[in-house]
Amino acid sequence: MQGNNTGFLYDLLLRGNFQFHEFSPGHSMMMVYGGIPWLGVMMLGYCFGTVYKNGSDWVKRKRTLLFTGAGLLIAFFILRGFNIYGDPTNWAMQQDGMFSFLSLINVTKYPPSLLFLCATIGISMLFLSFAEKWNNTATRAISVFGRVPFFFYLLHLYLIHGIEMILYLMRGHSFEEGTTFNGANLFRFFNPGEGFHLWQVYLIWIAIVIILYPLCKWFNDYKNKHRVWWMSYL
Repeated sequence: MQGNNTGFLYDLLLRGNFQFHEFSPGHSMMMVYGGIPWLGVMMLGYCFGTVYKNGSDWVKRKRTLLFTGAGLLIAFFILRGFNIYGDPTNWAMQQDGMFSFLSLINVTKYPPSLLFLCATIGISMLFLSFAEKWNNTATRAISVFGRVPFFFYLLHLYLIHGIEMILYLMRGHSFEEGTTFNGANLFRFFNPGEGFHLWQVYLIWIAIVIILYPLCKWFNDYKNKHRVWWMSYL
């Protein structure tokens, strides 16, 4: 598949957005993540780790999280409410309040818009400001995924697509059919009109998390016993 006219470097560094670029006859590369925006988000995450450094004051950290999260959400509603800046698509009033709200929060993830980051990071910081002292079975289990985030991310991609492929073949489709979509060699094992109800998607999501928990816990324990520098990034 030929890439669009935004250009290879533009998509590689800034846009991503699942754009294809043909680098040789019959072979294409898909740009999923815009390099600079997501690199900026990761760098901010590492820098924000100083808030949690050993010996830091919990009261001060709670205040930092609370005010930063609230500030990001206030910025989101001001910029988004007046369609001033921050997202490629403006929101608009719809037929009722619910759909208008959905239009308001329908912001761009690929590449991440400023408003997408304000909303998601703002909500996360508010949650962290209240949830840090929670200590029960559920929070201890969830924290395992937080200690091995990239490990979980990689595993869940392969597991989800593996299950998707199996279900696709069980519906009577061929492997070749699943790897050819709109003329592009792309592993997308679904056809228009097929899929699952939303409640089924939630059940699959919960099942994926449960299935991967033992592996994530094992890797977290392994990291704690084997202090290798590069494992800290997983």
